[in-house]
Amino acid sequence: LIPAAEIPGDVRTRLTAARAPVAGLDMGQPQIMGIVNVTPDSFSDGGRHYAHDAALAAAQQMAAAGVAILDIGGESTRPGAAEVPEAEEIARTAPVIASIRALTGLPISIDTRKAAVARAAIDAGADLVNDVSGLTFDPALAPYCAGAGLPVCVMHAQGDPETMQDDPRYGDVLLEVFDFLETRIAALEAAGIPRARILADPGIGFGKSQAHNLTLLQNLSLFHGLGCPILLGVSRKAFIGRIGGEPQAARRAPGSIAVGLAALAQGVQILRVHDVPETVQALRLWQAVR
Repeated sequence: LIPAAEIPGDVRTRLTAARAPVAGLDMGQPQIMGIVNVTPDSFSDGGRHYAHDAALAAAQQMAAAGVAILDIGGESTRPGAAEVPEAEEIARTAPVIASIRALTGLPISIDTRKAAVARAAIDAGADLVNDVSGLTFDPALAPYCAGAGLPVCVMHAQGDPETMQDDPRYGDVLLEVFDFLETRIAALEAAGIPRARILADPGIGFGKSQAHNLTLLQNLSLFHGLGCPILLGVSRKAFIGRIGGEPQAARRAPGSIAVGLAALAQGVQILRVHDVPETVQALRLWQAVR
């Protein structure tokens, strides 16, 4: 162990400083992000919220259940998924975001890799850009977010959704994911997005084997060294089904909640989930017994 006095001051600050609010959310307590996939082919709920009214109803139900922020996506990023043209992605997401914004003041995140989609979403009322590529897919996205003063979530992924699970390999998955996020955060700072407006996501299931996922989950506290709030998305993922013995993604709420609570115990600030009422209930009990 390194004595605290020998740790560089900037590192100590990143580890110990209170996190600033992001999109109006208090990072001093856990927050729940609800997933609304406006897609026909997402891995666990593809097609369920594809119609505008269905997506709006799902968002209203999540809001009533106590969700803190809604994440709207129009392009599936499940393993094997193909890219969606940006015009189609805009047509899927912007009208839903506008309708949600008309009904609630909750923060809204747009889950996209593309600047044009993000711009349309922000114009419709979204507040945050959540990019699974770590803002590497579209070179116009980071400058847009910087100019608009937007918070962003930068995620690690090895490869793109179409091929990422073919044969993911790492020398040291923990350090490689950390180094990627640190490099991307530094690049975003240089582009004009301050660290206080950046969320970091280790990208569970994005170009990672079950062993890689478990290593990351067992060591999530390392990522506090980035100096950013941590967002974690494990909800209903395949490794939960394999370990928990549940082949149907929609029936993986218990396993998803178990992993989520373990992550909160390591200080993760935001859980991105499908099963909002169940997770909110679990969070309230977890907080009460602490």
